[in-house]
Amino acid sequence: MSEWETVIGLEVHVELSTATKLFSGSPNHFGGEPNTNIDPVTLGLPGALPVLNRSAVELAIRAGLALGCTVQPSVFARKNYFYPDMPKGFQISQYDRPINVDGSIELPGGTVIGIERAHLEEDTGKSTHVGSGGTRIHDADYSLVDFNRAGVPLLEIVSRPDLRSAEDAKAYVSELRAVLVTVGASDGKMEEGSLRVDCNVSVRRPGAPLGTRCEVKNVNSLRSLGRAIDYEARRQIDLIESGEAVSQETRHWNDDTGRTQTLRSKEEATDYRYFPEPDLVEVDPDPAWIEEIRSSLPSLPRERRHRLVDELGADPLSAAIVVERGLDRLVFDAVAAGGDAARALNHARNNVADGEADRLDAAGFASLTTMEADGALTATQAKTVLAELIAEGGDPAEIAARHGFQAMDTSELDALLDSLIEAHPDDWAKFCAGEQKVMGFFVGQVMKATRGQADGKVVTALLMGRRP
Repeated sequence: MSEWETVIGLEVHVELSTATKLFSGSPNHFGGEPNTNIDPVTLGLPGALPVLNRSAVELAIRAGLALGCTVQPSVFARKNYFYPDMPKGFQISQYDRPINVDGSIELPGGTVIGIERAHLEEDTGKSTHVGSGGTRIHDADYSLVDFNRAGVPLLEIVSRPDLRSAEDAKAYVSELRAVLVTVGASDGKMEEGSLRVDCNVSVRRPGAPLGTRCEVKNVNSLRSLGRAIDYEARRQIDLIESGEAVSQETRHWNDDTGRTQTLRSKEEATDYRYFPEPDLVEVDPDPAWIEEIRSSLPSLPRERRHRLVDELGADPLSAAIVVERGLDRLVFDAVAAGGDAARALNHARNNVADGEADRLDAAGFASLTTMEADGALTATQAKTVLAELIAEGGDPAEIAARHGFQAMDTSELDALLDSLIEAHPDDWAKFCAGEQKVMGFFVGQVMKATRGQADGKVVTALLMGRRP
C-alpha cells in the first residue's frame, strides 16, 4: 500500500431542517407512518407545480457561508432518471449553476479540504426490499415504496479530491456534520438518514495522474465509510497489479461482508439529460440578505478550537476533543471565574462526558481546579469530587471535606518513603542506579498506603530528591 496513494472525494447529502418540503407544504418530518407526509407535488401529479421554500434557501446559504463558499445566483434543473421512489421520473436539482461554490473546511489536525460546490435538490422516496433472500432488490420477493422523504430539501456538498486516507475522510464528515449542526442547517443524524455519504475512490502511484474512480454507495456510518474506502482502495490496487484495468462504475457497500459490489455503470452528466426546470425562476438572493445571514452565524468549531489553543494554551488534540463535546464554553467560563486553565482543560477532555456541561456550575468547576492546583486535592481526589459535582452539584470544598480529602504533609510522606525504602532495598538500589520504571512501583505503594490521598507529583519530586 505504501507504493500507492488513495485519492478520495466525498459527496455528502444533508437533509435541511425545514418545517416543510423543498417545493410543497408537506411536513418535513422523520418517522411518520409511510405515505402520510405527501401531497400532489410530492407525488408528481399532473398540474401540480413546485413553489420554492425560502427557509431551505436560507439554510443552504448559512451552510455555504460557514463552509467559506461564494453564494451566487443559481438555477434549478431537471435531472432525468427513473427509480421507483422518484414519483415524477426526474429530480429537481441544481447542475451548472449551484447556489454555493469554491469553499473549504479545516479538519482538527489542520488539513484543509476543498469544497467544489454545495447545491440544493429534492430528496427521493425510500424503497424497502422484502424477501427471504435479503434486503437488496435483486434478492427481494417484492418492494414497498414510502414517499414521505420525497421532496425533502437536500444540500449536496461535493468535496474536491483532496482526501488521502480513510481516517481523513471520517474526520472530514465529522467536522462537516459539526459545522452544519452548529449553524442549524441540519440535525446531522446519520442513523435517520439526515446525513448520507457517497465516496469516490481511486488509486495512483504518487505523482501520477488521477486514476479511474469508483463511486461507493450505501455508506451509513463513519465506521462503514472507513471500511469501504480501505476495501475499495485495496481492490483497485489488486486489479492494477494483476494487469487488469479499473472500470468506472457505481458500487454498493455491503456492511455484512465488508466488500463492495458492482451496482451499475457510472453515469455521466449527459445520461441525466439536464435542462433548466421550466416551472422555477432563477434564485438570486439579495446581497443584504446574504450579509444578514453571515452576521448571524455562531462561532464555528474551527474558530472555537483556535481560541482554546491561542488563549488557553491547549494542545490541538485536547482542543478538538473539548470542542467536539461542546465543553469549551464551560472551560472559558471556569477560567473567567478564576479557575486553572490547564486543569480545566484536562478535566473537560478526560473526565466530563458529552452533555454533562449543563450539570456543572462554572464557579464550582473553577473552585475545583484551583483546589487541585494549590495542592488541596490530588488529581485522583479531584476526579472523585468532580464526579459528585456532576451527579449532585454542591460545593467542591464541602464534598472534599465529606470524603476526608486533605493535603498530606510532606513530613508524613517522607516518613512513609523511609519505611518503603527500608522494606524494598533491592528496588531502591535499582532506582538509584537509574532504572526509571521503578519509580512507578514506589509511587504506587505510596498511593496504596494513603488510599489515593497523596499527590503523585509531590511523591515523584520527593523520590527524585532522594536519588543520589
